[in-house]
Amino acid sequence: KVDTVGGKVGDSLRANLASVELNAELTRLRSDMEIGTPLSELLWGGVSSSELNQLLDKLEIKALKDRVKALGASDAETVTTKAVPTESKIVTKEVSAEDLSRLLSGRKEPIAISINAPEGKILEYSVALDETNLLIIRDSNLGKWWNDSSLPKYLHGAKEIIRNFPISGLDFDTELAAYLVNPGGRNLALDDLTERFLGVVNAEQEESLFSQFDGLGAISIMKLVPLLRKEISEREMSALMSDMEIPVLVELAEMESTGIGVDLDKLRELSGFFRNEVDRETSGAHKQAGREFNVGSPKQLQAILFDELNLPKTKKIKTGFTTDAESLDWLFAKTKHPILKHLLRIRETSKLLTTVDGLIDATANDGRIHTIFQQTVTATGRLSSTNPNLQNIPVRTEEGRKIRDCFVSKAPYTTLLTADYSQIEMRIMAHLSKDPGLIEAFKSGEDLHTTSASLVFGVKPTEVDAELRRQIKAISYGLAYGMGAYGLSQSLDIEVGAAQKLMDEYFKRFGGVRDYLANVVEVARKLGYTETIMGRRRYLPDLMHDNRQRREVAERMALNAPIQGSAADIIKLAMLNVQSELVKGGFTSRLLLQVHDELILEVIDKEVDAVTELVRREMGNAFPLKAPLNVGIGVGKNWNVAAH
Repeated sequence: KVDTVGGKVGDSLRANLASVELNAELTRLRSDMEIGTPLSELLWGGVSSSELNQLLDKLEIKALKDRVKALGASDAETVTTKAVPTESKIVTKEVSAEDLSRLLSGRKEPIAISINAPEGKILEYSVALDETNLLIIRDSNLGKWWNDSSLPKYLHGAKEIIRNFPISGLDFDTELAAYLVNPGGRNLALDDLTERFLGVVNAEQEESLFSQFDGLGAISIMKLVPLLRKEISEREMSALMSDMEIPVLVELAEMESTGIGVDLDKLRELSGFFRNEVDRETSGAHKQAGREFNVGSPKQLQAILFDELNLPKTKKIKTGFTTDAESLDWLFAKTKHPILKHLLRIRETSKLLTTVDGLIDATANDGRIHTIFQQTVTATGRLSSTNPNLQNIPVRTEEGRKIRDCFVSKAPYTTLLTADYSQIEMRIMAHLSKDPGLIEAFKSGEDLHTTSASLVFGVKPTEVDAELRRQIKAISYGLAYGMGAYGLSQSLDIEVGAAQKLMDEYFKRFGGVRDYLANVVEVARKLGYTETIMGRRRYLPDLMHDNRQRREVAERMALNAPIQGSAADIIKLAMLNVQSELVKGGFTSRLLLQVHDELILEVIDKEVDAVTELVRREMGNAFPLKAPLNVGIGVGKNWNVAAH
């Protein structure tokens, strides 16, 4: 029959007959196959919770895990719904705070503690003596045992409690440990860890004013500690946990409790100024547009700029054309239309107004702001700050510095002292790469970027102008943050080819940096993680991903993590050393904040010189880098004046 098909179709059919027959075989549904497995064993019997939860935990898909619970469990599987495995029979006993103090007097074996303390006020708590014996105390009082340094204590998220109730003997924090094990993870709640490490699904309970605190979290903590200790030990981070992260947690809690003083009247005055600026600039924008419109509405902005004023179109987006700050900057540079000047000023002052109003709202009755330091958020180990974010107070503009004027010392303290590291990322780069040229540039004591530009561009240091310095600075920090030629071209607003040429010239002079950057990614690819100078690991599974975009993102992380993570390690060490020496020397002066690579202290007048020397020494000797650490220090009545 194949021969009867004529024309080109027939010719094509006969030429590809083998493929046609194969396709027919592959697409035909077979009903005569021998299957060794009975059909009864192929029937779906429900969700295998333990296997599914392990997979979803690995993928960190918490929302989906909650949704699949509604599907029900496999008939062959019994889902545990208690807070601890059924084979461990928990003996629970309610005791008074006084009875607990007597029971724990002289005890040296560790205890695990779970505390019910909404808004920082203790209502009740529980103590696990081991994995099966639980004591519940329906009282807000903590006994002397809380400050007994010889009694090891395990908690979860301890900083939130010890901020208001200082502790001695904190030996382990399960939240902090889980973060160190997987710093890229986000599910660090006790319930999540209990499910992930103990294979226990906690029953969902309706929250109610009348729900009873069962205290079983203490048992979970007691069971988690040995498992997390093992994980940390296998990753060779035991010293990092015990010698750095736990002491940092305790110090941060004290700093949060202390807070930093603010001049509330100055803040309110600034708020009024920025609000007036927003109103004035808004009126100016309305005048230029010829009518009133909502300057905060992208849709209305698009209508004004592109339809009514016929300005050049920006980047196309789903809702039309973008009106973000970068686009408005581009439009203003291109057209100089006065409405854009008003809009850019509105954006700037609105942001400052939001910052100032947030600080006013965050000021406590004691006239101080008590920010919360987040120790388990960033993947590199750096601290972040929330409620409010004091790491985001502007410093580069005059108006931003006016906000820093509002952070002040308060009696009996007379001065704020600020101390920060100069070019710490580049010093770490020099240390890790062992590049002799970069190390020598630091040891010479001359300006790094001037020296580097002189070498790279082949000019005398006196001939390095502002533009050459800007270019070399962009290259140096770009490399430290995993930037490639494209990123550098965007930063310097030049062609990609020109950016690549600049990088090539840089690498000719600093070959050690080139070799280090090439090697660090390959080592991370083999090991699956990067390490800081203190052994802090960051796991990067995407280094082996088939998707090129995801792989390149992971490669940039591999370049940046050892440098930024090592900077985080060093400032934490410095903070601990400074605090230790302040205590040892009996100083009244105290630590208030850590902001990026900067420490801020509140100092009494007679201790200024001694504390300045102490801070310079302890920060400078925090870690023996091949490119020595350089510390800048300033003092003044407020944060802005103390800047240097």
